[in-house]
Amino acid sequence: MKIDRRRALALLGVGAASPAAAQPNSERAVAFRHGVASGDPLQDRVVIWTRFSPDRAGAPLEYTWIVRPLDGRGSERRGRGVTGPERDYTAKVDVTGLQPGRAYGYQFAAGGISSPVGRTRTLPVGPTPDVVLAVASCTLYPNGYFNAYRAIADLPRVDAVLHLGDYIYEYGGPGSYGMDSPVASERPHDPPREIVSLDDYRRRHAQYKSDPDLQAAHARAPWIVAWDDHETANNSWEHGAENHTPRTEGDWEGRKAAALKAYYEWMPIREPRPRQSLIEASERAFHFGDLASLIMIETRIGARDLQLEYEKDMPEVNGQPDVAGFRAKLNDPRRRMMSARQEVWVADELSRSVRAGHAWQVIGNQVVMGRVLPFGYADLTPGEQAGLTERAKRRLQQRDPLAKLKLPVALDMWDGYPVDRERLYGLFRRAGARPVVLSGDSHSFWANELFDDAGRRVACEFGTTGITSPGAGELAPGVDTGTLVARINNEVLYNNQVDKGFVLLTLTRGAARADMIATPIETRQFRARTVKSFRVTPQGAGVSPTLDLTAARAPAAGQRRRRRRR
Repeated sequence: MKIDRRRALALLGVGAASPAAAQPNSERAVAFRHGVASGDPLQDRVVIWTRFSPDRAGAPLEYTWIVRPLDGRGSERRGRGVTGPERDYTAKVDVTGLQPGRAYGYQFAAGGISSPVGRTRTLPVGPTPDVVLAVASCTLYPNGYFNAYRAIADLPRVDAVLHLGDYIYEYGGPGSYGMDSPVASERPHDPPREIVSLDDYRRRHAQYKSDPDLQAAHARAPWIVAWDDHETANNSWEHGAENHTPRTEGDWEGRKAAALKAYYEWMPIREPRPRQSLIEASERAFHFGDLASLIMIETRIGARDLQLEYEKDMPEVNGQPDVAGFRAKLNDPRRRMMSARQEVWVADELSRSVRAGHAWQVIGNQVVMGRVLPFGYADLTPGEQAGLTERAKRRLQQRDPLAKLKLPVALDMWDGYPVDRERLYGLFRRAGARPVVLSGDSHSFWANELFDDAGRRVACEFGTTGITSPGAGELAPGVDTGTLVARINNEVLYNNQVDKGFVLLTLTRGAARADMIATPIETRQFRARTVKSFRVTPQGAGVSPTLDLTAARAPAAGQRRRRRRR
């Protein structure tokens, strides 16, 4: 059944005499400048969210909300609430008593003003033929337009949106990351400085959610979100961050607490249960009927040990780098990405999913899990070498020593915690799981086959590029870094460090298909296109080899034609 905006409004009863628009006990004028959102869908409930902009801040604000089935069948849910400056006038309702596998419309009202209508959907129960998920990551506001979010909003079908982190960035001010882009002058960060305080983080979230394309994507479907590092600070870990200086920016625990408070205020994520920490609440699972489980893990600030650095952790001994000493540090079994408590929880969720007969165990994860080695000048073909400028040649030659050592290229990814990764792979094997790992962070598309230390295939991995965040691109004219990465790394089937966009993951009992969809970021006029498609099929306790199924034609995403929606 096709539901357009007019019909959605009618189903919600919106109008001059609408119960949803009835005035609460407040005569204060409000505006809805940040849209609406929903998230964390379960079979019988979903979180709905908005933010009110009152004409006078400082006092509590009463509001009403309503949720109705979009097909007009079944009962509605409605209620009242109060928000205020203590949570930055955001409102979040965990709406219960819903029916499984149903599409709903929802809306807020205050002061006689109604919010936009949002669409959401509960998770199915029982036989489920397919699930469609849009997977996103890394949105640097000054670096480009959020066209990928608009393309997600325009999809003919999307059951949920997964955002794997870096929803905001903490940078700011002239000369900061992304401020050299062609559109940065139109989209400077607010506040125009690095964010540190609670008010700073709130303002940055508010700026991002003022973007109409992001609002459209939030209103299109429920979101399931995870944070990475930039929601707090670059290369964060449990007790600090590369981009945090205690001497000038205060205590790390205070900054982290401020960032997480703003995150929970501004994101459609379910609030913690009594005596549950914000970190633990971020670790959650979602079950899509009998088809798949989605397990969202936290690998950034809950238990992560400090990342190693080559310059600091591999000093020279007798004029040579201490490779053996570095490898000993790298393979120290005490170094962790996840806590022991979280590992127990993941093991339980994997086993629960397998016992339930689910075809897939999808792992929502922040950083790339595959093994990725660096490359240098020696890894180029003679033709590629001949096409380099002298400057590019010198840059690549400087990379040769590290490339020869066969050490990981990025110590902030799972490659920097190989023993902990092997522990996770052990959980996959013991559960007999068929994992599809989803990753963000790298600003690149990835299709990876994941193998344990014994050479056994344990999972496949699809990495999504950034919505706008800059990637490595081409290191030099004539050298495609993504193609080179895939050529020299056994686990990497495909890597694209140029395009921006998202991954559209379609799950059926017979296959999991990942379409890598690209959108431009420097113009508002765009046509979304599929750059690669990959497919895996269940096979025993693992997955089949990944197959490239690239279509010659562009997908319908982002075409802005009226299509059947679900």
